[in-house]
Amino acid sequence: MPYDTTGKVTLDHIYTQPDPRAYFTTLRGLDYCVPQLAEPHFADLISHLHASLGRTVRVLDMGCSYGINATLLNGGATMAELYHWYGDPDAHAMDHDALLDRDRKRFADHRKRARIVGLDSSQPALDYAYTAGILDDAVCADLETNELTELQRAQLSGTDLVISTGCIGYVGAQTVTQLATIDEDRMPWMAHFVLRMVPFEPIEKNLSALGYEVERVDSLFRQRRFVSDEEQAQVMDTLHAQGIDPHGLEDTGWLYAQLHLCRPPSSVDSTAATDNVAGQHLRQG
Repeated sequence: MPYDTTGKVTLDHIYTQPDPRAYFTTLRGLDYCVPQLAEPHFADLISHLHASLGRTVRVLDMGCSYGINATLLNGGATMAELYHWYGDPDAHAMDHDALLDRDRKRFADHRKRARIVGLDSSQPALDYAYTAGILDDAVCADLETNELTELQRAQLSGTDLVISTGCIGYVGAQTVTQLATIDEDRMPWMAHFVLRMVPFEPIEKNLSALGYEVERVDSLFRQRRFVSDEEQAQVMDTLHAQGIDPHGLEDTGWLYAQLHLCRPPSSVDSTAATDNVAGQHLRQG
């Protein structure tokens, strides 16, 4: 089984299937839960930005895969429902078109909190999420090695909030900096849930140079269970090498993430929104 440089297992194959069944079947067995824990914090930021801007908030989900955050924010779903929705025998007996049609009907009738665009390097995942109506638009790009095209920049222009739940590490400062500077006259808020063994400093350095204020909220979130003892041992070695104590956290069998709130220099009502999100985090994390 392949591992990345932090010692974490690489599960690339579940992100490139024509539909989300393998994704949810695999991650259900690992109790993957960070999108559910992140949802109230994203929703709170969206609510504050909506009140400040007086219009629909435009969200970019970085590393969105099959649009999981969008299903929670706009589709009225929970992770427990999605695990059952894609994992039950009826779902596995369906062909691709039948599954897609079922999803279109499921996600068509909910009032959307925000306009959510997905960014990912997996074209199959994006195609499914967009065709099913989960995402409002989709951009397939690897911004670690490529610059945004003019068309992609136009699709992402006007973004108010960039969110992510675990893709930092696969992508880094090159991607985040490009997303921060899509528009010349404004920069988006950002809220990233980052695994503890993945250094955020290069991203923070670039954002700070652009005038962002970056806050690391103290409480931590469970991401998923370790795949194996080997993965746990390798991740703990990485944490120890970085001077991070895994006691009571990763040594209990779970990967943990931390929330990084990034306020742009011209943010509206930044203190109130950040304090509110941080308060929720401390109660729920």
